[in-house]
Amino acid sequence: MLRFHDSLSKTEQPFKPLKKGRVTMYNCGPTVYDYVHIGNLRSFLLADLLRRYLEYRGYEVTQVMNITDVGHMLADADEGEDKMEVAAEKAGKTPAEVAQFYADSFFRDIGRMGMMPASVYPKASDHVPEMIAIISKLLENGHAYKVEKDGGVSVYYDVTSFKEYGKLSGNTLDALDAGSRIEVRDEKRHPADFALWIHNPKHLLQWEAPWGKGYPGWHIECSAMATKYLGETIDIHTGGEDNKFPHHECEIAQSEGASGKTFVNYWLHATHLLVDGVKMSKSKGNFYTLDDLVARGHDPRSVRYQLLSTHYRSSLNFTLHGLDGARAALARLDALADAVRQSTPQEEGADDAEAKKAVDAFVEALDDDLNVAEALAAVFEFIRVTNDRIAKGEFTKKAREAAIAFIADVGSVLGFAFGASTDEADVPASILALIEKRDEARREKRFAEADTVRDELKSRGYLVEDTPEGRRIKRI
Repeated sequence: MLRFHDSLSKTEQPFKPLKKGRVTMYNCGPTVYDYVHIGNLRSFLLADLLRRYLEYRGYEVTQVMNITDVGHMLADADEGEDKMEVAAEKAGKTPAEVAQFYADSFFRDIGRMGMMPASVYPKASDHVPEMIAIISKLLENGHAYKVEKDGGVSVYYDVTSFKEYGKLSGNTLDALDAGSRIEVRDEKRHPADFALWIHNPKHLLQWEAPWGKGYPGWHIECSAMATKYLGETIDIHTGGEDNKFPHHECEIAQSEGASGKTFVNYWLHATHLLVDGVKMSKSKGNFYTLDDLVARGHDPRSVRYQLLSTHYRSSLNFTLHGLDGARAALARLDALADAVRQSTPQEEGADDAEAKKAVDAFVEALDDDLNVAEALAAVFEFIRVTNDRIAKGEFTKKAREAAIAFIADVGSVLGFAFGASTDEADVPASILALIEKRDEARREKRFAEADTVRDELKSRGYLVEDTPEGRRIKRI
């Protein structure tokens, strides 16, 4: 039975979706004022693995991942510099131009990482009317209040009106000391009250609302986008551990305060990533984006493997040496896939028990809160047994068919196609598009452009060889 560790109940719960055979899932996406880093990628990969495994288990998944391009503030989203505005000023561009640039970079990164596209990627800036509607409802039912200051109106959520505030993170009102985590402001009724709508004439982005011009707070954005596309109650919400408080705590308060219904049935959070045993930091020189790692000669496929190989609730110590180990592990899987495909098995033989044993162990591990480490252990035991059988000439036709099916299933769930020589049907559309671009440049004798595309393919883990029989695509 499929089970998940729910961050709210803090227990492992059997998974029962709202509708049989269908799953609604919301994933906190990027804030597009800078490049995403490997810590962000780990959180996004949790969503990708979850989506892939749910579909493998037969569910139809509607996945929504937001793009935050408005008013992402520091601290509690009421004070501090607006990161979008700071990035825009630094680049000499508008906030919209900055957001588009980094959104494009995000999509390029997740494409290189082999992540499945979400059903929809809503932008916060496109959903301000939905945010205003929720804020209006919260004002009507007493969960929010207006503050007039400097010739305008801001709107705050009254946390004392929501008795369960703190139920996700443990930061209940009794546990929060005024001013210790959230700055005390005179206009707030309680220090933990958070902004739903902010009046600031100096802010570059402004919208009209019934109470006056301003822009939305950070937290209201996800509530508006999640409920618009998935309904007032959704099955699963994921994010990084750092999102629990204040972001997800505030999402719960405002969503449930507006609807009176449970907002999310299962909360899944990826644990913080360490790099070389310490917290990732630019000042320590251990802050990596995907481009940083590719520039050092590591392919995105190995990055994906290392980020996935540790259980999402366990601390992952990311190292460059670990990337070498990931490449070696993938090489073993590629070698097995090639060996199985190229084997000449015996014609006769019973149904293959080894493949069934591997499938059962793989599924049992992932059913247990996506325990990918145990799932990989089952895969590598299957590699050992299968290589031994092939070497001894004990591999049957049915065993070969079962092995091919199992390898394909593992690749589908974990997001890899295995084997050094690749069938074009297994190559991502984005890679095939680059290959066609390279071929066209070669045909038109634009060799410098062809070389540039070749380097891009290499950075994404693919090599194209031109042979007398035609082109051959290989993973590297």
